[in-house]
Order: sequence, then structure tokens, then C-alpha cells
Amino acid sequence: QRDMFQDIFAGRVSKERGAIELKEIDALFDGGKPKFDRIAIVACGTSLHAAMVGRYVIESLTKIPVAVDYASEFRYRDPILDSRTLIVPISQSGETADTLAAEKLAKERGCTVMAICNVLGSSITRAADTTIYTYAGPEIGVASTKAFTAQLVALVLFALDISRRTGSLGAEQIKSMVEEMLKLPRFVADVLEQSDHIKDIAEMIAGAENVLFIGRRHNFPVALEGALKLKEISYVHSEGFAAGELKHGPIALIDSGVPVVAIIPKDESYEKMLSNVEEVKARGAFTIAIASEGDEAINFTVNEVIRIPAASEFIIPILASIPLQLIAYFAADHKGTDVDQPRNLAKSVTVE
Repeated sequence: QRDMFQDIFAGRVSKERGAIELKEIDALFDGGKPKFDRIAIVACGTSLHAAMVGRYVIESLTKIPVAVDYASEFRYRDPILDSRTLIVPISQSGETADTLAAEKLAKERGCTVMAICNVLGSSITRAADTTIYTYAGPEIGVASTKAFTAQLVALVLFALDISRRTGSLGAEQIKSMVEEMLKLPRFVADVLEQSDHIKDIAEMIAGAENVLFIGRRHNFPVALEGALKLKEISYVHSEGFAAGELKHGPIALIDSGVPVVAIIPKDESYEKMLSNVEEVKARGAFTIAIASEGDEAINFTVNEVIRIPAASEFIIPILASIPLQLIAYFAADHKGTDVDQPRNLAKSVTVE
């Protein structure tokens, strides 16, 4: 994953000018004005979690409303669509049957379609009006890893370029974010240096009956993705929750020794997340924090800490996903399950 970012940035990110330019979305604008008033993203599985992060990022940076739907449910709620709706199907393979069906409906309703996809010439990209390719390279394992982080990067680039074109962000703000995006290879390398520590933690929780993942805002979908990865390849039952929802039911699952993985970077949700972690710790949970470098206070609250570089809120979900993928990998390896070909799953879901 550390090495793929250069391929994503090539021809799109200018280090010298500190600017983003996605020629792929030129057709979505008339001068500096977008041809759409709202965005609807459709996806399945891991791609849906990327879409959920994308909603936070796009709305925050561009002030354009975004809806996210399970592609498998999109058609069945008779969605309200028109020519001012931009539909964004996200798929690693570009062959996901439910996402293709959602895209077809959108085209029939007169929507413009911009795909985010990894595979050139795939069915979803052929039907789309334009495509942002993620250039993550072939993924051999069934469980998506680098495709997920590449999708997150593509969504941030998309939001930044809309902001540039509409003026919702100033040039200096965009330049600052571009400079941080270009640090991603180094940031990811810093996380990977903790692999031995993450392996030890994964082996501690590999035998658990249930593992919970919690986060807020941008990091709630990352908690969902962390839980999905663990259940996909290690077969450990795991669930992701919005941390603020714990007291509305899920906290009943907390018992002595239940592992809870909390994504708790130093951001504006930090104090609330800290309170949630203290709540589950008081009920006997074994707590693991994905925390920012330099946050020494967290050491006194949780059982184990995995560090990620301090970064902006839009970069954090990309970084936080890496240790969660490693937890799933090492837990599966420790249990002896097939990491690359988990049971009952296929790389490309081509039936509805």
C-alpha cells in the first residue's frame, strides 16, 4: 500500500503548485459551476465503507449534499433521481452485479454517472460517463485492502478538486492538504513499522468470541471496515458501531475480556471517544486504541495502543485502516485460516 500512492497521484497532484487537477471530472462542470446539485454514492461491502467516509469528506469540503446507499437496496426504495444528481458507483472489480444494476437505474433516470473503480474497461466503467481510476494494481486476496485505501484517496482528491473548481476552499487550504496527501507513503511506512506489536495484539484477540470496533465521524465507517476484515478472514464474530450509539444497545455485549478496538485520534471527537472507551473499560472490556502519535494520556486509559501519525481529519481514516487490516491478517494467520481465499467468499460478486 505504501508504494501505490504515487500511481494514484501521477498526473493528478502537483507537488510544485500544491494543486489537484482531475481531468476525469471536467465534463461534470460548466465553467466553474457543477452540473449537479447533489451526489448519490452506491457501493457494496468494503466499497460502501469507503463511500461512507467519502460522504463526510465531500460534504465537509464542498458543501454539496451526499447520500450513500447499499447498491443492493438502491433500486428497491424507488430513489428520487434527476438530471442534477451525480451518481457515483464505487467498485474494485467493476463487475459487482448490484452496483451495475444501481448504475443502470440511474442512467435510465437521466443521471450523470462517475465511477470510482480499479479495473480498466470493466462493466461499470464502460457504462459510466466518466471514471476516476484508483490504479491500485491487481488485488489477489479476496478481502479488499489496498483497493479500500485507494478508494479513500480517490474520494479525497475528488472532494478537493470540486472545492478548487467551486471556490469552497481557498488555494492555501488546498495546498496544505495536498502537501499532507503527499506524505502518505511515509505515514503508512510509520504504521507498518509497528507490525510486530500489532501481531502480538492480534494474537491476544484471535480466540475471542466477539470483537467490537468503535469510532466517530469519519472513523465510524473505518470501524465497520475493521470489523468486516476480521470476520472475513479470521471468522471471528466482530461488529463495528458508532461510538455514540453504544448506550443505545450494543454496550450490553460488553463483558469481562471482550476486546474493543477504538479509533481515537486527537481530533474534535477525542473527548467523547475517550468517554466511550472509559465506559467499556469500566465494564471489563479489553481495550485497544488506534491513537495519534504524541497522545501519551491514552496510555493510562486503554490496555494496548497502536500509533498512527498525527494528521488532518481527512487523512486519518486512510491511516487508521492499515492497523485494522493487519489485526485481521495476523489473527487469521494465527488461527490458520486462509487469508487470501476465505470460505464462502468470491473476489467479484457477479450475481445479485
